[in-house]
Amino acid sequence: MASPIRIRLRLSGDKLAVRVAITHEMESGLRLDAAGKTIAARYIQTVKTELNGKEVLSVDLGPNVARNPNLDFSLKGAKQGDTVKVSWTDNQGGTRSDTAAVA
Repeated sequence: MASPIRIRLRLSGDKLAVRVAITHEMESGLRLDAAGKTIAARYIQTVKTELNGKEVLSVDLGPNVARNPNLDFSLKGAKQGDTVKVSWTDNQGGTRSDTAAVA
C-alpha cells in the first residue's frame, strides 16, 4: 500500500490554504539500474481534490515531476467541519486517497 498523503489545511475567513505532500518514487522510465537495465516508468498521472465530495481541482502530472511531489493551492468557500479528499492515480494503476477535516 502507498504511503499516506499528508494534507495540511489552514482556514482564513472562507479561504482555505491546502498543502499536499505525496510520497511516490516518480520513475521516468529513462534511468538504468546497477545492471544496466531500464527501470520501468512509474509516475503519478492525476491528482484530484474534493471539497465535501465535490471535485474542485484536478491536476495532470507526468514523468518529469520530482520524486515525492508537493502541491500548494487555495480554495474559496470552505468552513470549519468541511472535508478535503486528495486522490492520486499513477500510470501503473496504483492509487491512494486520504481525507482531512477543516479545523
